Amino acid sequence: MTGCNSFFQSGLANRREFFQVGAAGALGLTLPELLKTEAKGQAKFYESKEGVAKSLIHIYLPGGMAHQETWDPKPYAPSEYRGPYKPINTNVDGLQFSENFKHLAKVADKMTVIRSMTHGEAAHERGTHNMFTGYRPSPAINFPSFGSVISHEFGPRKNLPAYVCVPNVPNEYAGTGYLSSMYGPFSVGSDPAADKGFKVRDLTLPGGVDAARFERRRTLLEAVDSHFRNVEKADAIDAMDSFYQRAYGLISSAEARDAFDLTKEDDKMKNRYGKNTAGMRMLLARRLVESGVRLVTMTYGSWDHHDRIKDNIARQVPSFDQALATLLSDLDDRGLLDSTLVMVSSEFGRTPKINKTDGRDHWPRVFSTMLAGGGIKRGYVYGSSDSLAAEPDTNPVDVQSFAKTVYAQLGINADKELIAPGPRPMEIVDGGSVIEDIVAKASA
Repeated sequence: MTGCNSFFQSGLANRREFFQVGAAGALGLTLPELLKTEAKGQAKFYESKEGVAKSLIHIYLPGGMAHQETWDPKPYAPSEYRGPYKPINTNVDGLQFSENFKHLAKVADKMTVIRSMTHGEAAHERGTHNMFTGYRPSPAINFPSFGSVISHEFGPRKNLPAYVCVPNVPNEYAGTGYLSSMYGPFSVGSDPAADKGFKVRDLTLPGGVDAARFERRRTLLEAVDSHFRNVEKADAIDAMDSFYQRAYGLISSAEARDAFDLTKEDDKMKNRYGKNTAGMRMLLARRLVESGVRLVTMTYGSWDHHDRIKDNIARQVPSFDQALATLLSDLDDRGLLDSTLVMVSSEFGRTPKINKTDGRDHWPRVFSTMLAGGGIKRGYVYGSSDSLAAEPDTNPVDVQSFAKTVYAQLGINADKELIAPGPRPMEIVDGGSVIEDIVAKASA
């Protein structure tokens, strides 16, 4: 009796909660399921509907790209600040890029450059976390990436994965976080620029497995899944079932295989992009969004230029410049740029002053990003850094606002709460606001 009294007197279970749990048990719900259901009921809910942008290409430059040598040259700064390269004019009046961007200078009228990005994380891992999730890292919770949130909100389209990584999942923050593993990325598994022919991992039947045997395996798996689902209700089983169904759909779909097939592109188009890592990855990204993939994340290069920044920039920027300029023009020529958002980001910028080894060190206090298409203004610059590229001078943009703007263009209200472990509702992005000034106004 004493135990019973203490039960009813505890903060964990009053009389009302006792009857709720009892009713839940009668309905076949476990206590964790009940709590999860209650958390869902308390969460802020906004229905996601496709926005102006139907797809997103996220081009990530790991290591921390120097804004001074790319989007934000400082020609009037002292020599130890302005760096080794001169600015050049673009096709937008008053807008200059570094001379390394001779191709992008010709298509600047297709993009918005943000020169006032800022956050406080100078470590690679923490900066990367910011730019893939819209959150500062937390020891208490793993946050989902852009791709997994988009996959959660919209799901696959045209029998293609919602979220594809080229060539591989780039880092641990590009995954599902607290969301189910069914919203994880599909990894291509090899580089489209490979010399010996590009093959997508897991997209063809293994040797010795013909179509009939493939179908028998599928039927057997469905029977096993059905048995275990009846025995035990588990998110893991549902997630695995979803993975298998999508995998079977990919392998059996000629359209899906075609989307990944770069042999469908002629040499003229490949040369236009560049037959190199940057060019072939961006060409594949275009093919994938054109076919129906919602988000393609690709990486290019290593931008951690603590030493000899002039040599490193000269080595890797030309192919990036050519490929990105071609991607924007190609999407536009095909009528896809208005419905495809292209995002270029890096974890932070580089120090205002050139160091003793002719490089620049980590600098999160101000850096540049780029957005194009998907309802973003064309030929526009938002925000500015100061005369030494050390701090935001006008319109500082935090990671949350940047993420909310990207989500808004895709039709996702980032104030929506998803259910994290606990269970507890978590906003897709906590804080910040959509940067309305960079969003193109719909014509009347």
